[in-house]
Amino acid sequence: MFGLRYLQQISDANIQPPNNGLHVEPGLWLNVPATTNPMVSASIARLATIPHGTTVLAQGIASQATGGPSIPATNLNPFSIGNPTTASPFPEQNLATETDFRTSGPGLTGITQSMIDNPNSALEQKLQGQTVLSTVTLQVSSSDLPVEGGGLANTAFLAGGAAGPNANAALVTATFWLETIQGTPNVFQLQYSQSVLLNFNGLSWPHVSVATLQLSPG
Repeated sequence: MFGLRYLQQISDANIQPPNNGLHVEPGLWLNVPATTNPMVSASIARLATIPHGTTVLAQGIASQATGGPSIPATNLNPFSIGNPTTASPFPEQNLATETDFRTSGPGLTGITQSMIDNPNSALEQKLQGQTVLSTVTLQVSSSDLPVEGGGLANTAFLAGGAAGPNANAALVTATFWLETIQGTPNVFQLQYSQSVLLNFNGLSWPHVSVATLQLSPG
């Protein structure tokens, strides 16, 4: 196997002082050759350690196509654990609703209702006006699909006890789009959308992260 180390760091631009850290994640991307036991074609894997108290092994496949990506809609609606058909938004997801249970004021600078309704809309907005020549798509999941294996490990506190989990990470799914943008010269752009289901209080809460990154010239 061959791999690539990465380090993801996320800060909140609306919190002072600047660069207030929210997330630090060291990890590896792996190219996995085809195997005969089990019979699995060449695949990819992402190994991640998250300071939330979770380690992730997410596996999947890579594909390449001309043109831009097809980015599906997603949402933040929680649902009863094990029953996604019960998904529905909370009142706090409406930015016009006054509430003490949501960040407000300067903390919402740059956040729009469309981002809350569909976080992937931020990715689509970034693509407007760009000409994408080709896209490499990496799709991974901690479940057995599309590649057998994978999984999550949580600390004892997150897993919880008889009273239920305390933000136990139950499922990670993520798609990364590596795009070549037409320019002089062409620009290389990475977009990703990741959803982590956190289980607590009888509900699965989608924790969705999206971002667009560009390779700096030189």
